[in-house]
Formats: sequence, structure tokens, C-alpha cells
Amino acid sequence: VATPGRLIDFLGSRDVYLDQIDMLILDEADRMLDMGFIPDVKRIIRHCTPKSERQTLLFSATFNQDVLNLASMWTQNAEFVEIEPEQKTAERVAQTVYLVGDDEKLPVLVNYLKKPEVEKAIVFANRRDQCRDLEEDLKNQGVTVSLMSGEIPQNKRLKTLDSFKKGEIQVLVATDVAGRGIHVDGVTHVFNYNLPDSAEDYVHRIGRTGRAGKTGVSISFAGEDDAFALPAIEKYIGQKLTTAVPDESLSEAMPNPPISRKRGRRRPPSGNRGGRPARSNQG
Repeated sequence: VATPGRLIDFLGSRDVYLDQIDMLILDEADRMLDMGFIPDVKRIIRHCTPKSERQTLLFSATFNQDVLNLASMWTQNAEFVEIEPEQKTAERVAQTVYLVGDDEKLPVLVNYLKKPEVEKAIVFANRRDQCRDLEEDLKNQGVTVSLMSGEIPQNKRLKTLDSFKKGEIQVLVATDVAGRGIHVDGVTHVFNYNLPDSAEDYVHRIGRTGRAGKTGVSISFAGEDDAFALPAIEKYIGQKLTTAVPDESLSEAMPNPPISRKRGRRRPPSGNRGGRPARSNQG
């Protein structure tokens, strides 16, 4: 059992040989992908028995296209086994969906975070760039906030988590993959700044609160660009979510003017040359 970096050290010092292994187990493949460990894993696998002569088990909380590409690369005639959780959403989490315009999301979030009952909160967004912008926006409004995503160095993520546990940081802004590594008791609120594309991700998100026998609150924003995801989420969790329009107190002006950003035109995706998968901006 080893981390990729440590195993590479052992291979370099010739303290371990992998050319006769019968079984290779890759755990948390989606997180390794997000944290940038895949080049190390590829290097390790080159030292292993060929995939036709070994059994390979790959475990992942999610199977997006990038993970499926890895599975195709490292396994042969693979069988997919999906384990259905017994309970899809926590019974102790009160779930509400606010119907808002995209320009209303930030003011509603900032004003909600002022409520005294919001002690520790995690805010999820769908992409890394959205998370970066959101962290800047909240800091601009005086919120003690930090970012959790795969592009943040591991040592900094650990320090951030420690500060969050101690209450030195009120809010974490997180991507879905990085958010799965957040196991902190006492998270009172989870905010979905965007509804996730995957209903399974919704369940993972709200599972960060209502832990250890405590109650929690989940607030989701359904705007023009993501309200379409709501029916699939409700079907997946087997319940109708409460929808509401934020009251006037949540729509009050923010303490500071919002940050103005000029976005350049996005370059259209180029052809998929050589069959290489496009790089994901998630996690």
C-alpha cells in the first residue's frame, strides 16, 4: 500500500520490483486525477506486469470521461460494478432551492452568510474558474473564506482544512472532487452556487453537513443556466425539493461593489487530434 510519490522513490532505489505482481489496485482514481498524480501513476504502471497478465481494480466515487479513459488504458475487458448507497440524502439535512437570477446569487449568498447560525459553510461551484472568482468575490465582501481545489498544493489544503476546523475560516469554496476530501464535523450549511450536472454530486455535496448526529442546512441556487438539472436531482434522490424565492432581506445591497471582470471570448474547442481527451476544468 503506497502513495504514488513514495512508490516511485522505492522504484528508483530498487527497493521494490513490480514486474511480477498479480493484482493492481488503484483507489480514488478521480481524486488522483484531480490532484495531478496521474503522470506518477502512469510511470508506476509501466513497471508493472502487463494488464493482460494481472488483475486491475480501479475504484472511483465518480466516473466522468477522464476516469473512463484511464480505466480503458489500464484495464482489459473490465466489468463495471456500481454500489448504490442505501440512503441517498441525509435525513437530518433541510434542503431548499432558491429560484434566483444569476446576478442575484452573490448578494443572496453574502447576506445569508451573515446569519448567526451559519457557523461553518461550504460553497460548491461546478468549475475551478467559478470557484476562484467566488473566493475573490466573498473576500471582497469581508467574508473569511478560502479555496479548496485540486490546483491548490497539498500542504496548503491541509492548512486550510485545519483553519476551517478551528473556526478561523467561516467558508470554504470547493470543487466537487476536492470537496469529497472534506470530512469536518460541525459544518452547518452547504451552498450549491450552481446545481451540479450530476445528481450523484448533489448527494456528495450535501453530505458534508448533517454529520455525527447533527442537523444541517443545504441551500441550492437554481438560475437560468442550471435550473434544468433540478428534475434529474429530484428523481435521483426520490423526493421533491422545496423551492422558494429569497426574501427581501437576502436581496439587500452588498457591503462593497461587486468585482467587475472582463472575459475574453472563449476559443472554440479544437478538433480532438490524435484521440487525446480534452482537459477537464472540473475539480
